[in-house]
Amino acid sequence: MSRVRSGSSSVRGAKGGLLFLLALVVVVLGTGWFLGNFERVEHTIDLPPRGEAGYNPLYALRQTLRAAGVPAESRMRADLAKQPLAPRDTLLVLGDPRAIGPVERERLLDWVWAGGHLIVRTPPAEAWERQIQVPLLEALDVQVLERDSDCLSLTIQGQDPHSEFCSGRRFTFEEVEPELAWGDLQAGYAYARLGYGEGYVDVLADMDFLTNDGGLAGNVFGLGQGRRTGGLRDVPHQRMALRILAPNYGQGTVHLIYGAKAPSLLRTLLVNGWPVWLPLLLAVLAWLWARMQRFGPLLPPPPGDRRSLLEHVRASGEHLYRYGKGPLLYAAVRQAFLLRLRRRDPLAASLGGQAQAELLAQRLGLDAARIVQALQVPAGNADAQFRDRISLLIHMRNRL
Repeated sequence: MSRVRSGSSSVRGAKGGLLFLLALVVVVLGTGWFLGNFERVEHTIDLPPRGEAGYNPLYALRQTLRAAGVPAESRMRADLAKQPLAPRDTLLVLGDPRAIGPVERERLLDWVWAGGHLIVRTPPAEAWERQIQVPLLEALDVQVLERDSDCLSLTIQGQDPHSEFCSGRRFTFEEVEPELAWGDLQAGYAYARLGYGEGYVDVLADMDFLTNDGGLAGNVFGLGQGRRTGGLRDVPHQRMALRILAPNYGQGTVHLIYGAKAPSLLRTLLVNGWPVWLPLLLAVLAWLWARMQRFGPLLPPPPGDRRSLLEHVRASGEHLYRYGKGPLLYAAVRQAFLLRLRRRDPLAASLGGQAQAELLAQRLGLDAARIVQALQVPAGNADAQFRDRISLLIHMRNRL
């Protein structure tokens, strides 16, 4: 017995060793195939901006100016009453100039006349607008055109060609000679610098090149050789920004008004709140589906009643009479007669006995003896005149 056990244990040990060697060979071959077909590669992924850079499109411009030693401030809106501008400051308004009110417009023009530098853009192109009026630009004899034009080409030595001012409205002048201009009279101007008193006003078709960035070039998923491009990331845009800020560059503070608008509550809920409202919507739809009425095949109308009310009353009376409840039926008929008698003839109802019977006989044209007998309670169902009494009481009740 001991020899057989030792032989079986040695066989199991040999099988275990073969399985281990087989698994080891599979692991080695798999590792060699993976290392031969794949290599380690590092990818740089640009994360979305956070903090102020996420809502301030001029954040990069402000930080760049500060790094260059130029004082720069950025705000959502310009409040000239609380934060007055110095004569050599620069004010850049990224939003629609039509939002500037009459009082602020006069203050801005007076400030520019004293030596300030104002940078504004034309209103964004809207398909439904037929007539565009910008009071601030009209005060400078600048007329905004209703039509759009093609992009302008920007070429700088050592840099890739750029297409600029592809959006926004072009403009033209009336009796004004600009110091700098980019465009022509036929298609309209995309950029111009106008002298106003001791200061300057720069008018642009759009300011996309001054914002933080303009998108992603290369792989659309941000992998591989893709890199963020556009905005101040491009060298041509940096050169253009320096040219636009040149009049008062380094002489005063640069105020950047980005006019950010908070998204609506509905948009925020739709975009960011879908992990909450989508399951709730599905749950409500499932509950409605479970509770809704289900329509099956058409059913025939229910059969109507085959017996009239009179037949039911007659059958009920016969049932009571059959089981010895005749006095109960008589009492109900006599009570109905007396109730109508009180309403129709109170004098006869107040009498009793023979006097009442004679008065009723006189008024109804009946025999007084029959009326007296009809008003007496029968002894039971055996009374032969039971039906006659009830029929006479019904007859008298109907004639009252």
